[in-house]
Amino acid sequence: MARQSYPAGGPVVCSFACAFRGSLQGSSRRLLAQAAGSLSIAVAGALLAGCAGTRPGPAGADVGGAHWVASWGTAQLVPEGQNALTAEQLRDTTLRQLVRVSLGGSQLRVRLSNAFGTEALVVDGASIGLSNGPGEAGARGLQRLRFGGSTAVTIPAGAEYLSDPVTLTHAAGADLAISLHLAAAPARQTGHPGARATSFIARGNRVLDADWSAAAVGTTKVTRWYQIAGVEVLAAPTVHTVVAIGDSITDGYGVDPDTYGRWTDHLATRLRAAGVNEVGVVNAGIGGGRLLRDGLGPNLVSRFERDVLARPGVSHAIVMIGVNDFGVQHRENQDSAAARATLLDDMRQAQRQLVARAHDAGICVIGATITPYVGSGYYKPGPDNEQDRLAYNRWIRESGVFDGVIDFDAALRDPARPDALLKTYDNDGLHPNPAGYKAMAEAVSLDQLKACRRATRG
Repeated sequence: MARQSYPAGGPVVCSFACAFRGSLQGSSRRLLAQAAGSLSIAVAGALLAGCAGTRPGPAGADVGGAHWVASWGTAQLVPEGQNALTAEQLRDTTLRQLVRVSLGGSQLRVRLSNAFGTEALVVDGASIGLSNGPGEAGARGLQRLRFGGSTAVTIPAGAEYLSDPVTLTHAAGADLAISLHLAAAPARQTGHPGARATSFIARGNRVLDADWSAAAVGTTKVTRWYQIAGVEVLAAPTVHTVVAIGDSITDGYGVDPDTYGRWTDHLATRLRAAGVNEVGVVNAGIGGGRLLRDGLGPNLVSRFERDVLARPGVSHAIVMIGVNDFGVQHRENQDSAAARATLLDDMRQAQRQLVARAHDAGICVIGATITPYVGSGYYKPGPDNEQDRLAYNRWIRESGVFDGVIDFDAALRDPARPDALLKTYDNDGLHPNPAGYKAMAEAVSLDQLKACRRATRG
């Protein structure tokens, strides 16, 4: 079977020509002659003409003003323990994984990930189609995914690859089925344990099989995603996406599989109901995630590039992070007065860095306050920890660092006891329940997601 393991030559030629684009203003012919020597002006002009038509802009702009926009995505980490599949489960296996996109369209592409792989990942076949529904293995309208025209692809360790565009007309909020065939298990898996959606495993190459009923195939079910990082849609210039990045509260801890009850799911539903069809939502939460230090996954500062800045068409990032930074410090008895003060300073500095990097990319950053967690039996915070949370939230609201603020603290706290979640919204003293996640979505002003004054991204 044909397999692509190297980028096509075209972009290399294009990048050469584009390297001289800035110098070709005004005295273009003279400068090009100096830079390229024997390369003729006519050839260089042809290269530049091709580059102008094919090189994406900062946000993935394409011909005619349409650009690629992230419609679904998830944050990557190394699945461990029960979250990892066994080598036998991944031998000559097809994974069919369901995702709910936030934008409609007819042209899309899929981002596969080997971000945490230690060796190259070989995908022998892949497809995408319309799912028969949440929790259903069946699919229709299946389209084979290709990579530079090849039906198989080898993705280097640490890399992510995009499929070629495919035609698949779908609505915003549609459930899509992504199928990958692996001949052998990756040396180390890359995935997302908190999928809150059912994925299916079947022996053999079944990427183009519509019928995946248990009787026909003998499927195994898991509620995790593996080796998939995003779905992107070709959209009009006005379409853009909001990435929500954070910890288990953003990841939707406690949400039942296939119910789509995370606060970001409710936000996407609100946007569609309000007729705001040009704004997508991507969830980049990781359970146990921290701002400064690795936890169950990489720290947020280190993954901000991949999970926010590198996604196409992103206009806003909503950053809600910090409860695990505070909580782990206290749980590990490292919360002396000096250590607590240092942690607060470091968290503020990290947020400033995130905002600066986002602004350089033309992305607005909305800071979100940390919700109360005094009722957490896991962290058991004391009065000092609550004071740190309040100080951090006050800084988010008042510092002026952010382009906007979402006050999740105010939305979920008990007015009679502000250090605790309102019982109506409380799951376990730390995480919201389904009503709490819906209340979080309702606390987001849709107007502040419609445009970013810093946008320079195509």
